[in-house]
Amino acid sequence: MPRGAGDDPWLEQRRVSVCAECRAPLAHDQRYCVECGARRDLLARSIGDLLAFGRGETAAPVAGSSPAVPPLAPQRSRAGRDAARRGTPVFWPRLAWPTPSAAAVAVMALLAFGVLVGAAASPLGASDASSPILVAVSPPAASAPTSAPTVAAAPSVAAPAAVPAPTSPAVTAPTTTAAAPSSGGGASTPASSKPPAIKHVFVVMLADQAYQSTFGPGSSSNYFSKTLRSQGEMLPNYYGVASGELANTIALISGQGPTPQTEAGCPDYTNLTPGTTGSLGQILGSGCVYPASTPTLASQLTAAKQTWKAYVQGIGPGQAEPACAHPTLGAADPDQAPTAANPAVTWSDPFVYFHSIIDASTCASQDVGLAQLTSDLKSAAKTPSLAYIVPDACDDGSDQACRPGATSGLAAAQTFLEKLIPQITASPAYQAGGLIAITFDQAPQTGPFADSSGCCDTPAYPNVPAGAPGSAIPGGDSGASGASGPTGSSGASGPSGSAGATGITGASGASGATGSTGATGISGTGSSSSSGAGGLVETGAGGQVGLLLLSQDVEPGSVDPTLYNHFSLLRSIESIFGLKAIGYAAASGLPAFSSQVYNAGSSG
Repeated sequence: MPRGAGDDPWLEQRRVSVCAECRAPLAHDQRYCVECGARRDLLARSIGDLLAFGRGETAAPVAGSSPAVPPLAPQRSRAGRDAARRGTPVFWPRLAWPTPSAAAVAVMALLAFGVLVGAAASPLGASDASSPILVAVSPPAASAPTSAPTVAAAPSVAAPAAVPAPTSPAVTAPTTTAAAPSSGGGASTPASSKPPAIKHVFVVMLADQAYQSTFGPGSSSNYFSKTLRSQGEMLPNYYGVASGELANTIALISGQGPTPQTEAGCPDYTNLTPGTTGSLGQILGSGCVYPASTPTLASQLTAAKQTWKAYVQGIGPGQAEPACAHPTLGAADPDQAPTAANPAVTWSDPFVYFHSIIDASTCASQDVGLAQLTSDLKSAAKTPSLAYIVPDACDDGSDQACRPGATSGLAAAQTFLEKLIPQITASPAYQAGGLIAITFDQAPQTGPFADSSGCCDTPAYPNVPAGAPGSAIPGGDSGASGASGPTGSSGASGPSGSAGATGITGASGASGATGSTGATGISGTGSSSSSGAGGLVETGAGGQVGLLLLSQDVEPGSVDPTLYNHFSLLRSIESIFGLKAIGYAAASGLPAFSSQVYNAGSSG
């Protein structure tokens, strides 16, 4: 059927409507009244409800109950649609408009909530800690209606602290000082990269006593085992490195291994020939006096503008021997044994076995009598960087008396130290940074306290025949035969060269057929019989002698059980003065003093 005029949408759109507020005419597409500003169309229900609640004109609906107000945009009924077609004005419920301040609070709250939700959902919000989250927060309304509902505030977000730019971690330059094995021989203690500020080192070298009879619990001297130990730090596992007093002290000041002649005390004062240089700076050959090119701790100190002196009891003015005393080169040594008239022996002074020292014009002013120490200690400037102190045979602690009826052994050494040590500790040089090291050249090689053990991977010395008395390696490199053979002709069939020290010729005896069991060989494995890095060897070295340290940089009464030897002490002194390690002191893995030794204040 044809549509009537009332059903024509085009005509209906052009009918004039009136404002519900002021009755002013409205065009068909007009949204707001130009007379009073009233909105013609309805707002969305959600926004209208929110604004109504913010204004406080109606109560918020309770969950589960019917709305307190009719819908703001009800569906038109058929009657309403008909009225619209006829042009009859339709009046809708009046909207509840909020105050401007309440509207601002609501809008800002919605914005803040949206920012928080967006930040939480963003992947960058969880991973980029350097990007701060900014939250806009509206100031509180000046006068909020008391009937407004409480709205949960957006969580407060504190501004993140400034994040520094990433930098490379600090790297400490590695030191070349070797790690020091623990007393068990396996673990190691890293050596300190920078020793304490020690300016003066005093080495007191006593003779021919074992640790157990001196500093140990079996000592006959309370002064050594109690008094000194309570005043300083004890290093009980400190060892000699060779057989023979002279060989050990030469090792301490130069890092050189022994020769057969130095192990015997050099009865003939001869040059070491051919004098070529081998591994780790070892001077190869036989003899006693080292070439002028051989580096020593003394020559190192001189080159570094430091000073040294050897204070040798029994030489110098008023003594039987002059300063820098030594035999004529190539001649026999007349001072091999102490006498009542001359208790000093040449082999107690290792410095006179180096051409670099005895050929220098300064020898007589640097290798001096012990009486000179008293004068030098009066001033720190006159006290040398290294003071090497050597008592004569009357006071060095050896069991052989220097004259009939004289006191010997520890009792004599105790009397000597009771006078010497207080003299040093009271000196300006010691007070300004001193270190006293008291030790023995070697343990007895015979008798009830005989000890030829060693530590710290004692090397196979190139100048000492393998398997010979005093060799660092028992059984040696060849281990060529069994201890004895029925014909004395071979004993040579030991296929692995594993024989002990005395099986070189296999000249006699009943069991040398296979050469497999030398009489005194410990391990008979050839080049080494040590128990591992820094471990112990049973024979071929100087025995356990112990080392007692006195210094403001060590804790009185403390004990360091780490394994050390004479090469370790040389390396540690070189480290104190910033010198390069020489000879066997430069061996890889050699234990040297670290903060475990320089432990002052560690117990506090």
